[in-house]
Amino acid sequence: MSGFPWGAFAANLGWAAAAAFAVVLGTFAVALRAGVHRVVDVAWGIGFTAVAVVTFAASAGHGDPARRLLVTALTAVWGLRLAVHIARRGRGHGEDPRYEALLAKAPGSRTAYALRTVYLLQGALVWLVSLPVQAAQYVPGPPSFLTWAGVGLWAVGLGFEAVGDAQLARFRADPANRGRIMDRGLWAWTRHPNYFGDFCVWWGLFLTACDSAAAAAVSVVSPVVMSLLLVRGSGKRLLERHMAGRPGYARYRARTSGFLPRPPRTR
Repeated sequence: MSGFPWGAFAANLGWAAAAAFAVVLGTFAVALRAGVHRVVDVAWGIGFTAVAVVTFAASAGHGDPARRLLVTALTAVWGLRLAVHIARRGRGHGEDPRYEALLAKAPGSRTAYALRTVYLLQGALVWLVSLPVQAAQYVPGPPSFLTWAGVGLWAVGLGFEAVGDAQLARFRADPANRGRIMDRGLWAWTRHPNYFGDFCVWWGLFLTACDSAAAAAVSVVSPVVMSLLLVRGSGKRLLERHMAGRPGYARYRARTSGFLPRPPRTR
């Protein structure tokens, strides 16, 4: 594990935490003024972008310049696209039912409970999940095959997210589809093309750190945690619980893969 600048990377962990929590606390102030906490979803992608940019500045003189620029660009493109998409989707809507249900259980002040269980938790997750973005920028050698394989996997993930989101938006915009289950395009191959896309993005970003054994070892927790969140945490499992009672959803679930894309079952 020689060659990896542990001291500089350790300092960067503090700078990254400061960036992540600055974003979520600023979002908390916006949410209090707007009266809705759904804006925190927009901060998810912005938080990762902030961490990538801060790390790019802090890693100057330590990591390979081409890799630093590449990883920062990949993170910013993914994060800002996601933030814009979520902001557009939520425009004109009230509070997200997930946060309504969560805050209804607040033991005391709803504001303090939201700060602890939504905003500060999200800041900590951004810091943890962004470890490959941070570690990759301190890898001293130039990008290798592993890095470019990671870029390819990232591109597959971004494509699934962007295309899946666009297909769903068009489907919902048609009044004839009101009450129907989206089962077209990528949604015929997986019930969660956007979550599968996130999965690919973060394993791809992890590969950009794998030219250094040290960077890989310190950041492998990130794609593992993200995978668990997408499949077992607040992603797939929570959404499917919400959708379970919708007419036609049981048939859709029976013929469509729950995560990894595959052709739909015909029987």
